[in-house]
Amino acid sequence: MTNTTTHEEVSCSVVESFESTPSDQGKTQPQPSKSKSIEKVDGQNTDSIPGEATEDDSVESNSSGFEGFGFSPQLLKTLEKKGYKEPSPIQAAAFPELMLGRDLVGQAQTGTGKTAAFALPLLERLQESGKFPQILVLAPTRELAMQVADSFKAYAAGHPHLKVLAVYGGADFRNQINTLKRGVNVVVGTPGRVMDHMRQGTLNTSELKTLVLDEADEMLRMGFIDDVEWILEQLPEDRQMVLFSATMPNEIRRLSKKYLNDPAEITIKAKTNEPRLIRQRYITLQNSYKLEILNRVLEAVTGEGVIIFARTKLITITVAESLEAAGHDVAVLNGDVPQNQRERTVERLRKGTVNVLVATDVAARGLDVDRIGLVINYDIPFDSEAYIHRIGRTGRAGRSGEAILFVNYREKRFIGTLERAVGTSIEPMEIPDNAAINKNRLERLQKRLHTWATEGREQKEETALLKQLLKQTSEELELSYEDLSLAALNLAIGSEPLLVQSDERWLKESTQRLRRKEGSLGRRNERTLRGPDENMERFRVEVGHRDRVKPGNLVGAIANESGLHGRMIGRIQIFDTFSLVDLPKGMPEDIFDCLKRLKVMNRELRIQRDSHENRQG
Repeated sequence: MTNTTTHEEVSCSVVESFESTPSDQGKTQPQPSKSKSIEKVDGQNTDSIPGEATEDDSVESNSSGFEGFGFSPQLLKTLEKKGYKEPSPIQAAAFPELMLGRDLVGQAQTGTGKTAAFALPLLERLQESGKFPQILVLAPTRELAMQVADSFKAYAAGHPHLKVLAVYGGADFRNQINTLKRGVNVVVGTPGRVMDHMRQGTLNTSELKTLVLDEADEMLRMGFIDDVEWILEQLPEDRQMVLFSATMPNEIRRLSKKYLNDPAEITIKAKTNEPRLIRQRYITLQNSYKLEILNRVLEAVTGEGVIIFARTKLITITVAESLEAAGHDVAVLNGDVPQNQRERTVERLRKGTVNVLVATDVAARGLDVDRIGLVINYDIPFDSEAYIHRIGRTGRAGRSGEAILFVNYREKRFIGTLERAVGTSIEPMEIPDNAAINKNRLERLQKRLHTWATEGREQKEETALLKQLLKQTSEELELSYEDLSLAALNLAIGSEPLLVQSDERWLKESTQRLRRKEGSLGRRNERTLRGPDENMERFRVEVGHRDRVKPGNLVGAIANESGLHGRMIGRIQIFDTFSLVDLPKGMPEDIFDCLKRLKVMNRELRIQRDSHENRQG
């Protein structure tokens, strides 16, 4: 019988559920848990070890929380250099078990630091000898595979001879083969590409010690479980296996029972009962207008401090140069910035001498500055964990914050995935026009005027001299109080115009183009509203673009289950969260009941007759 240890629950906001104040809970001793199942609530600072950090990316220095797990001096030194202080709950629970070589099942949401939870102990247990891979990590997407591989490289900084390779579709196959021939210790890959290498004999798993399934439920959702099982059947029986998943559907539980040997079980729960302090919005735009729209957002949305996240180092430089030309005080954080310069940059941001920071995800890891009021996702992040980390830079220390996401027309469909990850909606936002910018400029000027009128100068003797200067100027020029006040405002504003009067035709044209695209989609939807053909009936099924379903998936599944010939299935229309299928009228109820339980892309169809009301979902 498995015992469960439940730790005290910690209530926190949507972002703080992943990133809160460290506690003594993180200082777990190296002994393995006596119980096989450990349940915790994530209420600690997980920024100390991000799931996908890839560079020297923190600005503080203290590694005491990681001592006592049996890590080598080289690894502790690497963590200290990166400023990692305390392990997150899933790390503290997983380290002792994995250091002993146990199999492990971990259930944790994105943003909990699970990559480091398995990467650090597995690196410590690597044997120096051997040419073939000892660790294989399977990830559902190429982006996650790249991030996990970069994490291994970052944590292995004290082992310069250790080789890590990411293998995924779309990359040069021959280059991957050549790297594998030269010798690799850790392979991180997507199931399809890993299978390709194994079938061609270019990935030798004879010396494999550990297999990790990262985001197993996502692999299930994307239809990779059969590929995963094929890979598992080819691996040595005597190996450690680690499985991480945000949820535990029945298929994942079956997989863990079949392939894991007496695993330790860890569950990290995040509570989100407190009000969400971060307002999240998105702007749909054309990429060619990104920089112009960024300038408009900075002018129209007041943020005490701003962080702009870009995908690459080159983009951070391009964006920063554009903002500097527009008169903003800007700094850059990316992988090319030396550590000592990063520390100075963050300190300037904290003190307010720099108000806008343009950064890559990696460089901003561990960044904790209370005065950040606005986060702009200049490039949409590849995964939900990166998005959660980004928006978590604002709304800190009980303050409210704002996050704005830039998406082009094609990227818009990913918003639903991000909304599910954060548990709240991301609202649409119009591109700020001249009127919005001018309104904000006047409000900022009024706020500054109010501050100086109520607080004044600290030096009383200077205040007296200024009053005397005003009186003297008024008498010499015979100015009224209003005229003198206006002169003082003009002096504060400077010679540049206060209000924007630039040509807005491009803005209207861009908006019209986007609306035409959406209108085209709407016209396709109008065909939906006209109803099916006379001899057909329309049904709704609960799979859509988010499940990566294709018309062929639906035709094949429905035809196999119902006995209908594929040509008898009518129009299929796939939307983000559901699809509409036209089937012949008079379908028997027993077949209808079978189709309700039918799974496509590992999701139940839950088929029902379509109506205008149920189409609103």
